[in-house]
Amino acid sequence: MPNKLELLTAGIKMSTKTMKALRFQEFGPPAVLSFQDLPLPVLHDDEVLVQVKASSINPSDIATVAGRFHSKLPMTPGRDFAGLVVAGGAWTGKQVWGTGSGFGVVRPGAHAQFVTLPSSWLSEKPEALSLEQAAAVGVPYITAWQSLIEVGHLQKGERLLITGAAGAVGSAAIQIAHWKGASVVAADIVQAAPEADVFVNLKEADLASAARQATGGHGVDMVLDTVGGNLFNSCLRSLRVGGRQIAITNSAGPAAEVHLNLTDFYHNQSHLIGVDTQKLTGPEIAAIMNHLREVFLAGFLRVSQIEANPFEKAIEAYTKVAERKTRTKQVLVFG
Repeated sequence: MPNKLELLTAGIKMSTKTMKALRFQEFGPPAVLSFQDLPLPVLHDDEVLVQVKASSINPSDIATVAGRFHSKLPMTPGRDFAGLVVAGGAWTGKQVWGTGSGFGVVRPGAHAQFVTLPSSWLSEKPEALSLEQAAAVGVPYITAWQSLIEVGHLQKGERLLITGAAGAVGSAAIQIAHWKGASVVAADIVQAAPEADVFVNLKEADLASAARQATGGHGVDMVLDTVGGNLFNSCLRSLRVGGRQIAITNSAGPAAEVHLNLTDFYHNQSHLIGVDTQKLTGPEIAAIMNHLREVFLAGFLRVSQIEANPFEKAIEAYTKVAERKTRTKQVLVFG
C-alpha cells in the first residue's frame, strides 16, 4: 500500500479510502453506466497508483459497454488516461500518459479517480501537452503508430491511402505519415481533410478509381482502412502490385463478413494485415508512447481538437460519442 509520505506528496488526504468510478453491471447503451463509490485500489508488487486527471472516450469504450468484448461484469470502462503517480517508488510525483493493457475490458479502466498498473507500463507525459491533450493521444495514436510504423513499415516517398481519415485514428495517421515523409490520400464522407495531400469525398467518388487517379494509375503502396465493411474491397482495388493493406476494424459489425476476389488478390500480390491494439502488452504500449513523446516534442505531431467534460458529465459525453453527435474528441476531466 502507498505510504504516508507518498500520499502527502500527492496531496491526497490520509482519510481517502474510496474513489468515484464509472461502472456498468450489464451491457447496453451509455444509459447502463452509473457512478459508484469504490474502495481505493490496492497496490500489488511493482505496481503504481495513478491519480487520473483526464481520460478520453474512444469508440472501443462504447463497444465495451455494449458487450462487444464480453467483459467480466461489473466493469469500469476507459482505456486512455493522463495523470499523476501518487505511489510507486521512483515514479511518484511524475505525470504519465497512455493506456493500460486490458484497461476497461479485462481489468478496471481509467474512467475512475484512480487506477493501478505495473510500473513497466508507464510512460512519462511530454511537458508540451496539457493533461487533457495527453489523455486524447493513447488509442488513436498507438493504433496509427503500430499500423504504419511497426506493422506496415511505411517508408519515405510511399503513398498511403487512409479511409475514415477525419476520425481520430485517421488524423493521427496523417501526421505520422507526413513525419515519415510519405504522401497521403485521405478518404471520408466529410467535405475535407485539410492535412492530406489528396482528399476523396466518398459521397461523390469511387474510392479505387480516385486512388488510382491520384497515383497516376499505379495504386497506393499502403492502405490503412479504419472503416472496413463495404470499403474493404475498394481498398484492395486501390493497391499497387505488391501493396499492403492494414485492417483495424469492421464498421459493419463483428458478425459481418467481407468477401474478396481471391484470384485478383494473388495476381496483385497483395498483402493483407490485421492490427488489434488490444493484443499489445503493457510494456509494448509504453514503448510506443515513448516513441510518440519524442515525435510530439519534435513538433511533428499535435493533438486534434478536444472537448473537456467534467467527470460528472461522463454519461452525457458517452452518449455524444455513441450517437455520433460530434467528431470532437471527448475528454473527461477529474477535479
